[in-house]
Amino acid sequence: MRIGLAIDAACDLSQQFLQEHRIAVMPITVRIDDETFMDDREPAERNRFIERQLGSRSHSAETEPCPVEEVQQLFLKRLVLEQDCVFCLTITTTRSPIFEHVNRASFAILKNYRQVREQAAVPGPFMMRVIDTRNLFSGAAPAVYEATRMIAAGETPAAMRERLLHVANQSYAYMLPRDLYYIRARAKKKNDHSVSLVSAMLGSALDIKPLLRCFRGETGPVGKVRGFEHGAEMLFGYAARRVRKGLLVPVVCVSYGGDLEVLGKLPGYAGLRAACEECGVELMEAPMSITGMVNVGEGAVTLGLAAEDHEADF
Repeated sequence: MRIGLAIDAACDLSQQFLQEHRIAVMPITVRIDDETFMDDREPAERNRFIERQLGSRSHSAETEPCPVEEVQQLFLKRLVLEQDCVFCLTITTTRSPIFEHVNRASFAILKNYRQVREQAAVPGPFMMRVIDTRNLFSGAAPAVYEATRMIAAGETPAAMRERLLHVANQSYAYMLPRDLYYIRARAKKKNDHSVSLVSAMLGSALDIKPLLRCFRGETGPVGKVRGFEHGAEMLFGYAARRVRKGLLVPVVCVSYGGDLEVLGKLPGYAGLRAACEECGVELMEAPMSITGMVNVGEGAVTLGLAAEDHEADF
C-alpha cells in the first residue's frame, strides 16, 4: 500500500525533509494591508515576506487556511492518484479551522475518488485519515516525523493512526518571542488575553520575555527570562536535558522566524546539538512559516519535541 502525508503550512519542518518524503502542503493565505502572501512553505514566498519588512505590522494580518474546495482539488487531482492512503496532519484545532476544513473535504473526496482512479486506471480503494497534532509550528514535527518512520517500516494505517494520536498527545512546543508588544497585539487581534498590557509594558521595560508552551491544544506561559539570548540558552538547555532523559520520537525540531544561520550562534544551541548527536536524535532546523511569524513575530524561536508527561523546569 502506498501511504503518503499532507500537512498544513503552519507545521514547521525543513524543506529538505518535505521534499525527501514527498509531503504535500496545504497552503494558508496571509493578507497584510493591501498585500497577499501564499504561505506554502516555499522559500521564495517566505523570503518575500521577510524582505518586505512586514514584521512590525503583521500582527494585524488576516490568515485564511486552505478552503474546503482547494483541499478537495489537491486530493482529487493529485493525491488519490499518487497514494492509496493519505494521513493529513494539521496544527491544533483550538487555533485553526484547517482540521475542520480537511474533515469536511474528506466527505467529497471519499465520495468521488473512485471515478478519478478508474479513469486513470489506478486500481483499489483510497483512504484518508485526519490527525489533529494538538500543537503549533515546530510542535507538529514529532508526529509528522514519526509518520515517515512508520511508513518506511511498512506499518498499517490502523497502527499508524493509533501511534500518531499518542505522539500528538505527548508533543510539546515551546515559543520564545522577541517582542512582547507584538505578541500581545496579535493575541488581542485573535481575542486571546493571555498576555496583558501590564505584562507587556513591564516585560519591555525590564527586557523580560515569556516562555510559552503549547501542549494538547492549550497555549500559555511556563516561565519568564530576562533577555532573548538568556531565554534561548534556557530553552536549549531544557531541550538538551529532555533529549538525555529520552524522547518518544527521536527528533527535536527548532524553527526560527528569520535567517536560520542565527540559530547556531544563539547561546545553548551548541549544547543541544551535542546532546542530540550523543543520543542519536535528529536536530531538525526549519524556517518558521509566514503564519508562524505573523502570530509569534519575526526573530522568534519555537522548539518541538515529544516526551512523557513532565513539567518544564525553567
